[in-house]
Amino acid sequence: MTTLARIANELDSLLDTARTPDYPQAINGIQVETEAEIVKVAGAVDLRERTIRLACDAGANLLIVHHGLFWGGLQPLRGPYYRRIHSLFTSSMGLYSSHLPLDAHPVIGNSVLLARELGLTPSAGFARYESIDCGVRGDDDIPTSELLARAGAMAQRWGGSARCSPSEAGRTTKRWAVCTGAGASADTLREAVEMNIDTLIVGEGPHWTAVDADEMGIVVIYAGHYATETFGVRALLEHVARTFDLPTVFIDVPTGL
Repeated sequence: MTTLARIANELDSLLDTARTPDYPQAINGIQVETEAEIVKVAGAVDLRERTIRLACDAGANLLIVHHGLFWGGLQPLRGPYYRRIHSLFTSSMGLYSSHLPLDAHPVIGNSVLLARELGLTPSAGFARYESIDCGVRGDDDIPTSELLARAGAMAQRWGGSARCSPSEAGRTTKRWAVCTGAGASADTLREAVEMNIDTLIVGEGPHWTAVDADEMGIVVIYAGHYATETFGVRALLEHVARTFDLPTVFIDVPTGL
């Protein structure tokens, strides 16, 4: 019998969940318990009503997500928050969430898989957070316009688009870094300068990051928060399918961001 506990123990071990720091609201691991035998596993980037409903419609009774139930912090059980919890309970759906452990994993993490999807070769970590690197970096020789085109093609497959901060025609990317999701920040820009990064690929960032990056001589490619974080959950589903011989399905619900 394949239980939620067995699957969670395997994923916690794989992702080194216990030793990976994260934001308090991430609450990595089992977020909603189910005592039922797991018959099918669904995965999604975001926990929301629609992903729960689509997971149920697909016959799954375990949902693995990157952004979990408590991402909005402590709040009353009203509106969408109530409906999510009600849907999970009435469908006996188990919920497992992994945030930074899934971003930072050196093999199945969002950042390393995005870099490889773009044809880049990671050689070191980037985007330091406490004791971990959430991103990756490396050295390649590729026209920045080609890198933007690759990022755009990837984003389009997941209902998004890619844009970049000002870039000169004919520019070549030589030293790059990747940090998925909300990867453009004061910290990552400062780290990029320290490491002589010329191109930073992220999911999203505030408007001012494009201004600061331009003055720092860095081009930032914004490839979409949602699109850049589809990789890790899909890799987890593949691992679950291989390890437990269970059917899996990825629930694609783009946010447009």
